[in-house]
Amino acid sequence: MAKSILICDDAAFMRMMIKDILTKNGYEVAGEAENGAVAVSKYDELHPDLVLMDITMPEMDGIQALKKIKEKDPAATVIMCSAMGQQAMVIEAIQSGAKDFIVKPFQADRVVEAVKKIVG
Repeated sequence: MAKSILICDDAAFMRMMIKDILTKNGYEVAGEAENGAVAVSKYDELHPDLVLMDITMPEMDGIQALKKIKEKDPAATVIMCSAMGQQAMVIEAIQSGAKDFIVKPFQADRVVEAVKKIVG
């Protein structure tokens, strides 16, 4: 069975791009979320194998969402996505339980490599 992934990014074109990369590589996109609050509720609803989470988003940022998801499910697997120059946030994300991070702009092979490393 394909691993299911929840994509969380406030930019629709980014979600579309990630979804395209993942589906072409045999992964199932369980759902999409446009901010951290939506990601938390969709995580509860879908129980994906992995969450790809943007850091900077309106309403609730990725780090807050990561913490909320990890509170509810300590076994949750999350990969953070961030633009260049957000090293402090990336460190906070890793300390909060993120398994890896991918820097934007994405290279398709880096996305696939990170996902494979974590969920196979």
